[in-house]
Amino acid sequence: MAGICGTDLEQLRGYMGYAGVPGHEFVGEVIESADGALMGRRVVGEINAGCGVCATCRAGLARHCPTRTVLGILGRDGAFADYLCLPDVNLKPVPDQLSDHIAVFTEPLAAALEIFSQTTIAASDRIAILGDGRLGAMVGLAMAARGLHAVVGGHHKEKLELLARMGLTVEAQAGLRPGFDVVVDCTGSAAGIARGLALVRPRGKLILKTTVAAYTDLNLASIVINEIALLGSRCGEFAPAIEMLAAGRIDPRPLIADILSLDQGLSAFELAATPAAFKVLLSVT
Repeated sequence: MAGICGTDLEQLRGYMGYAGVPGHEFVGEVIESADGALMGRRVVGEINAGCGVCATCRAGLARHCPTRTVLGILGRDGAFADYLCLPDVNLKPVPDQLSDHIAVFTEPLAAALEIFSQTTIAASDRIAILGDGRLGAMVGLAMAARGLHAVVGGHHKEKLELLARMGLTVEAQAGLRPGFDVVVDCTGSAAGIARGLALVRPRGKLILKTTVAAYTDLNLASIVINEIALLGSRCGEFAPAIEMLAAGRIDPRPLIADILSLDQGLSAFELAATPAAFKVLLSVT
């Protein structure tokens, strides 16, 4: 099973200049492996495959290896196919109690949790998450699971209502006012950083999760004048995400808009691109 995310949609607009099979959120069964212990196991897979020998890889940062391939994004065909290939070291066994419908959310949850390996957020901080889409929802759920209170600001009434039913605090993004200690940009828009800068307080933190194909002109003066800490945040390690899902601290299943077969892939992409849809899954079997 594989999930369609905002990055997959941005690739249709030219993000990374990728040409190949997309898809990087998946759960699947190992049918061939150098590690006999993994044969027949259900696994999820960390998407960055480093060379394993450079200084960056030896420092434990294979996801930043200068010659890495990235599943369905850079130099490696992805998960929207009957079969995919990743190094054994990237594969993480899925606990038996986790259904495919939950395990397929491991990659986006790991990306959300990466924030906490990069910076410290206090329980007293005022936090805004910009964007009521797939990533904004996962970041909001991750914040809540860690006991932090954040407001998710978005533009879509139906999405905000669903997130509210899942226990998150929501607000129309236009109603947010400046003064937040931490702002996380999950808008999927090139304009998101400007909105974040308008909302974060002086000496606050602006965390960027958005990856888009479009470019934007940005006046950086306010970052200097207001001494804003600007942090880019991308992929995360899978172990904390698997642990959180297995413990039942997050149940992402209400976000599933539909599950289509692989041969309905084009229709799935069309549905995923509609404003009201959260997560569209592809059933490969």
